[in-house]
Amino acid sequence: MIDKTRLKTTSSYYKLYLPFIALFYSLNLFAQDAKQAVIPILTKDNALVLKTDDKGRLLYSYFGKKLQQNDEYDVVGQQFFYNDGNEGIYNHIYTPAGSWNLLEPALEITHADGNLSTELLYDSHQTQKTDDNVSETSVVLKDPVYGTEVTVHYKTYANENTIEQWTEIKNNEDKLIHLDKYASANLYLSGDKFYLHHYHGGWAKEMRPEETLLTHGVKTLDSKLGTRANLLSPPSFVLSIGKPATEDEGDVLLGTLAWSGNFKFDFEIDSYNNLRLITGVNPFASRYPLASGESFKTPSFIYTFSRNGKGEASRNMHRWARNYRLLDGNGSRLTLLNNWEATYFDFNEDKLVELFADGKKLGVDLFLLDDGWFANKYPRNHDRAGLGDWQENKKKLPHGVGYLVKEATKAGIKFGIWVEPEMVNPKSELYEKHPDWVIKQPERPEHYMRNQLVLDLSNPEVQKFVFDILDKLFSENPELAFVKWDCNSVIYNEHSAYLDKTGQEQSQLYVDYVKGLYKVLANLRAKYPKLPMMLCSGGGGRVDYGALEYFTEFWLSDNTHPLERVFIQYEYSHFFPMISQCNHVTDWSDLPLKYRTDVAMMGKLGYDIVVSHLNEKDLEFSQQAVKNYNAIKDVVWHGDFYRLVNPWDNDISSVMVVDEAQTKAVMFNYLVSNRYFSGPVTVKPIKLKGLDPAKKYQLKEINVYPGTKSDIQSEATYTGDYLMSVGFNPAVTPRRTSVILEINAI
Repeated sequence: MIDKTRLKTTSSYYKLYLPFIALFYSLNLFAQDAKQAVIPILTKDNALVLKTDDKGRLLYSYFGKKLQQNDEYDVVGQQFFYNDGNEGIYNHIYTPAGSWNLLEPALEITHADGNLSTELLYDSHQTQKTDDNVSETSVVLKDPVYGTEVTVHYKTYANENTIEQWTEIKNNEDKLIHLDKYASANLYLSGDKFYLHHYHGGWAKEMRPEETLLTHGVKTLDSKLGTRANLLSPPSFVLSIGKPATEDEGDVLLGTLAWSGNFKFDFEIDSYNNLRLITGVNPFASRYPLASGESFKTPSFIYTFSRNGKGEASRNMHRWARNYRLLDGNGSRLTLLNNWEATYFDFNEDKLVELFADGKKLGVDLFLLDDGWFANKYPRNHDRAGLGDWQENKKKLPHGVGYLVKEATKAGIKFGIWVEPEMVNPKSELYEKHPDWVIKQPERPEHYMRNQLVLDLSNPEVQKFVFDILDKLFSENPELAFVKWDCNSVIYNEHSAYLDKTGQEQSQLYVDYVKGLYKVLANLRAKYPKLPMMLCSGGGGRVDYGALEYFTEFWLSDNTHPLERVFIQYEYSHFFPMISQCNHVTDWSDLPLKYRTDVAMMGKLGYDIVVSHLNEKDLEFSQQAVKNYNAIKDVVWHGDFYRLVNPWDNDISSVMVVDEAQTKAVMFNYLVSNRYFSGPVTVKPIKLKGLDPAKKYQLKEINVYPGTKSDIQSEATYTGDYLMSVGFNPAVTPRRTSVILEINAI
């Protein structure tokens, strides 16, 4: 028998022993040395079980309902026969390329000697508990020839039934290797059929859903946009197993990747009709070099499994996000008035100070100054100049941002500001001074999106520049209460002068850009841990839990038409809690102010209107709406979320949020059939969810427009059992196009 410890990773030794290694593996002569293990990874209700085969390969043995007897995990895999010698092992926990595997791999490596094959055998594992709810299992896999080491991490959040999974790949060779593919997770799901609920879109058309029956072959969801990676497709999906799931029935895997750059999801149905799922960074143009002794950590893939439909899966993810990922997820948020649609780039100090008074009159917490406040040589009076020159424009703001902060404070309102620090206009002092800081091909024409280019965040000097922009604002204006961070351009003509200068490889750029962004954000949060920040990207072009670790909230879409927004908000609700979703009342439609306001209250409320243009009744309504919102916002932000009526299939949309004690709830109802035509509306009693069957509740309509009366009898009481079994009709009609009900236990 060959002594494996004497095998060298040099080309000559490998070529000498390769035929013998292949022969010995095929004859199973190494089996007696193979390490064996059964590894249950458990949440409150579910189990994911890993088990070695006789060759020491670690395979998925089971994924589903948690068993009552732990010792039965050892034998559960005996009921499945997946080891087909002609086609490879489908259910490996991290499938390598170039050896026995003939399907889509999770890992592809070019070794130092040029060899493309990798084998991964189980070496060891350990589980560490953070507390009673959180634990992490780390599984070490090693290549017996090259010594490549892969650690697969499974971090479980028991009560949320959620798993966070990532890998660390270590180069134990003497020389540089290249990672050609490096997935975060490689799952294996058993089932007869799989239905994929996924999304497409564009600017102002975010989160357009499609549901696809997966067939044999590979279905890929991916992005190659670089920065606004979610613009065309977000890194999130809902997978139904066996049959299309409803809100309350069916087996569902809900997954999302915590990465703000290019991503790739591969869904492959194998010859047993099971599903291989591989998720992670898109390897497109991103071959990553790894020096000897170095490790590469992939972003997290976060997923939750529910046997009770999509609704439970969403609530699992919402609770996980509030408790463990979203910045200040269990805290509070600021209502705001934004000046963008009121002024665009045309404003000065006096005009802004007048708007502060409008914000105070409206009753919101904060005034947000949007784009256009900076640059002097090339003033930011339009989107064609000034971006990158972050000095206050002396003509518009002769007394600087500090003056505005003080004036806002005098008016009894907080002050926030817009930035877009990753970008630069060619017409700017920054571009003139540092053209080498810009991502662009040196020999090709520049290509712009919104008249701008992307700064090279793989460059530490650029990282410092971006950090200093925010640090200067915060340190000079300690009372600054809010930042809106925008990102409007994708990466065209990808090329880094910095990587050239330092002798690194251009294929690192897409990955190192995101790493650089996260480094800046981590440094900001280390110095300013509590400052609220909104994540914006020309709308919802960058919405993921990699970025949301550093932000309190995100901007869903630049499309603020309330009817369109109902659909966008409905789909985002599958993955992100209401406290993270910024919704603004704007003038981007001719729908009634009440409808616009009611839609915006399903999340974190804001305004982008000219308050002085409101008539007497509209102002009265808006002031009362802010008060109503303040009374219900705690439930909206922190409660359990239920989708009741799907707007894509019905005349109305209906959702509700219930507090943990089941004593208070809010139900949002919107007419949506007038998206296409006005006509008769069919609204049956809607069955509520999440209430206590034994408690009695009163339902009261709020946000009733002045001079009108509610059709809801607020004195009537109903048991939770009645409301969840028979339901309640919110009486949405073409006359009453939106109805918000406050529900209180008595």
